[in-house]
Amino acid sequence: MVRLVLIHIEGGGPTRKTQTRLREGFDSFCRALKELAERRGVRLRFNLAGSREQACQDFQTALQTHADAWNVLLVDSESEVTINPRAHLEQRDGWDLSKPEEGQIHLMAQCMEAWLVSDPEALGLYYGQRFNVSALPTRQNLEEEPKTQIYAALEAATRQTQKGAYAKIKHASELLKRVSREKAKARCPHCRRFFETVAGTIQADGQTTEDG
Repeated sequence: MVRLVLIHIEGGGPTRKTQTRLREGFDSFCRALKELAERRGVRLRFNLAGSREQACQDFQTALQTHADAWNVLLVDSESEVTINPRAHLEQRDGWDLSKPEEGQIHLMAQCMEAWLVSDPEALGLYYGQRFNVSALPTRQNLEEEPKTQIYAALEAATRQTQKGAYAKIKHASELLKRVSREKAKARCPHCRRFFETVAGTIQADGQTTEDG
């Protein structure tokens, strides 16, 4: 049975302070996974690495230095995903991911912000007056929405609000604490895959569960 799960995530900016803030957001967004892990006697930790390259490097290093843990890589896909996550990252970024299992490699497709815009109601409550919900993408599968369009939609929806236009370092952590993971899983298939795979690994029998 796995006793330690280490999830290496792209994002958080270049400083420990900003990385800590985003880690707090992921702690909240993944609260159900953390609670499941606690019930099973498993430690679940998030490592916010800053750049995607650093996240991959941290992941590859941890495969050696924390071989007793179940290490997970979680990065933006940056573009539409038409093949499995391992092949996508190997082809797009030139990374050698031959050693880890496919279940250890996960994508925020096409970017983490797709998870945020999956819950317009939560964004509206956070940004308040003059939030333009009609600017957000309405398609069911948000992973089909290009990354550039996700960012453009967020900027258009928030630029007239008192908090100002969406800025990842300033806003992402608080938004992750507010958006519904169920809505994100429903509209972002790779988000659902991430939750189900991690939850399944935490389980003693290793079977997929909906506890996440």
